[in-house]
Amino acid sequence: MTTPDAPLRRVVGGATAKALEKSLGLVTVDDLLRHYPRRYAERGELTELSSLVIDQYVTVMAEVQSVTTRPMQARRGSLTEVVISDGRGTMKLTFFKQPYRERELRPGRRGLFSGKVGAYRGARQLTHPDYLLLPEGDEADEADETAEAFANALIPVYPASGKVTSWTIARAVALALHNVDDFPDPIPPDIRIAEGLVSLRDAYELIHKPTSRHDVDIAVKRLRWEEAFVLQTVLAQRSAAARAMPAVARRSTDDGLVAAFDAQLPFTLTAGQVDVGAVLSAELAHDHPMHRLLQGEVGSGKTVVALRAMLAVVDSGGQAALLAPTEVLAQQHLRSITSLLGPLGHRGMLGGAEIGTRVVMLTGSQSTSSRRAALLEVVSGDAGIVIGTHALLQDKVEFHDLGFIVVDEQHRFGVEQRAALAAKSRSDVRPHVLVMTATPIPRTVAMTVFGDLEVSTLSEMPVGRSPIETHVVPALERPTYMGRTWERIVEEVRRGRQAYVVCPQIGDESSSDDVLGTDDDEPGADEKRPPRSVLETVERLRDGPLSDLRVEVMHGRMSADEKDDVMRRFYGGPESPDGIDVLVSTTVIEVGVDVPNATVMVVLDADRFGVSQLHQLRGRVGRGTEPGLCLLVTDVPTESAARSRLEDVASTLDGFALSELDLRNRREGDVLGAVQSGRKSSLRLLSVLRDGDVIADARDRAFALIAEDPDLLRHSPLRDFVASLVDDEHAEFLEKS
Repeated sequence: MTTPDAPLRRVVGGATAKALEKSLGLVTVDDLLRHYPRRYAERGELTELSSLVIDQYVTVMAEVQSVTTRPMQARRGSLTEVVISDGRGTMKLTFFKQPYRERELRPGRRGLFSGKVGAYRGARQLTHPDYLLLPEGDEADEADETAEAFANALIPVYPASGKVTSWTIARAVALALHNVDDFPDPIPPDIRIAEGLVSLRDAYELIHKPTSRHDVDIAVKRLRWEEAFVLQTVLAQRSAAARAMPAVARRSTDDGLVAAFDAQLPFTLTAGQVDVGAVLSAELAHDHPMHRLLQGEVGSGKTVVALRAMLAVVDSGGQAALLAPTEVLAQQHLRSITSLLGPLGHRGMLGGAEIGTRVVMLTGSQSTSSRRAALLEVVSGDAGIVIGTHALLQDKVEFHDLGFIVVDEQHRFGVEQRAALAAKSRSDVRPHVLVMTATPIPRTVAMTVFGDLEVSTLSEMPVGRSPIETHVVPALERPTYMGRTWERIVEEVRRGRQAYVVCPQIGDESSSDDVLGTDDDEPGADEKRPPRSVLETVERLRDGPLSDLRVEVMHGRMSADEKDDVMRRFYGGPESPDGIDVLVSTTVIEVGVDVPNATVMVVLDADRFGVSQLHQLRGRVGRGTEPGLCLLVTDVPTESAARSRLEDVASTLDGFALSELDLRNRREGDVLGAVQSGRKSSLRLLSVLRDGDVIADARDRAFALIAEDPDLLRHSPLRDFVASLVDDEHAEFLEKS
């Protein structure tokens, strides 16, 4: 007998173990037992052959209809062709120089056939497939391994590969179940009984060797709940650890910066901004670190909320750092924050307020003198607010008293980067942390991925924000629509407005980062024509439909000074002598760029972008008092999935609805992080969209358990399972997701 963590070779033999590891990444007995069947075939139920996809590895159940062997014409040897049927359609199996197959594959025999689906003269076929004929007659009564493996009414069909067949996996699973006598159960017995769940051993038996669909349902219920519970336990431990860390309480004063800032605001805060601001103020006043996620629609006013919290920290004598993923976004934050602060952001300077603070920026492309001056203000404490990119993380950057970190577009930073910035606070305390995202997150995703963060949501748009109208422009189907698209930009510019044109690549194919694919790499995107590029498009527009307008470019390989100059001129508007009417750009303008005068956006090859990207991009228009217009240009046909996705984006401005659509398109493995495709960390059965109630229930149980037993000293199987789950790679996933 052996244990679940034993290497596979102990139970299945070296050759099979090597094949399972190389093809499917299965190393231990537990890895194998958690490789669940993809579906179940019933004895009387044949596979629908017409549904098979070309180039996909499949395992099908079918009946042999005919078999013929004939000499090959172009070379020596014979060709054996077997026609299999599901009762409605047929498919060929082809074997070269193997005439003996005719004796085995007799008409009327049923079996499992496994291989890669190919096509010959328009018909699907499997070439040299592996197969396993199901027992019949006297064979069914033989006590051999094959008959035993398929004795039940349901036949498990496993995710397999070209090297390892489904029935090879089934035999290995049977050996594993026979050779393991003890399965440590990560769900404590009292919780398992209260939830009506079977034991882990019973779940493995029922999911791998079911006698009915009811057996499968019982097993899946247990294993799905376990996945949610274990992940929530990890998050509960992280949350408890964060609450136990010391921090300096940061409180604003009645006559301090926050009060002065509110008094000079030219607009009224929304009810949501006021409510979230109150929550942040209360948490900053605690002596343990705040760890909160602030999500909100594009333009919902997250920056103002974060700025008020930063000012509260400055009021208390501390410093706040805002970490942005790009220099364009950092520059935009600098402009918007200094504009909002006015004299309050220029203390000690001509016209600066006495009770104000200083705002500085640190980026990698700054000149030596500018960087030296900024570093001096940071280390001396003169700068209360420090805005920067990854340059903030460098060893030379020292803070006087870093009390608060704001991370914008948090998904672009990993655990090491945030930890490096947090380490710049005083050695005996941790800074308060606020992470922000403009990509709305469904509640169940937030509970699953951000379970160790408190979540605040800004759903109300500020007063005066205009609606955005979105349309799909089918460039191939309606060529005249493209002409009208450019005319629409000209009309807006004539009215004193501005426009964006977004392309999926720069135009210099030397960098693989130029091309932005869709989130789900769906077939149907136009792969024959290269994606439209910024450099090509700007020349075409200058020489053609926009020849009378001032058209400029923006992309990621421009220097920081070049990008800043372009954004300054674009922000200056049409009335500026060196202003820009139309900005042709890559997705560097996706987040943070705020030009209220821009009213039109044209996204070329829109099918090459993901749902969230498109939602973020169109949020760049309609930011002023004039309504926005977003035109999604595509060549894909009406019936394609990519076109359907674009129509969905055009049909709603509800970011939460689109985020759920995005999740379905990208599949949960992508949403939950690449590490989730690994062994024990994988969510195989849990769906964060479908299983919201399961996640919520498991979360309540996990957080209650950790409150009573933070180190799981009384729950060793769960402690060991969590320890195997949270390796360094998985910890990074939990931080960056």
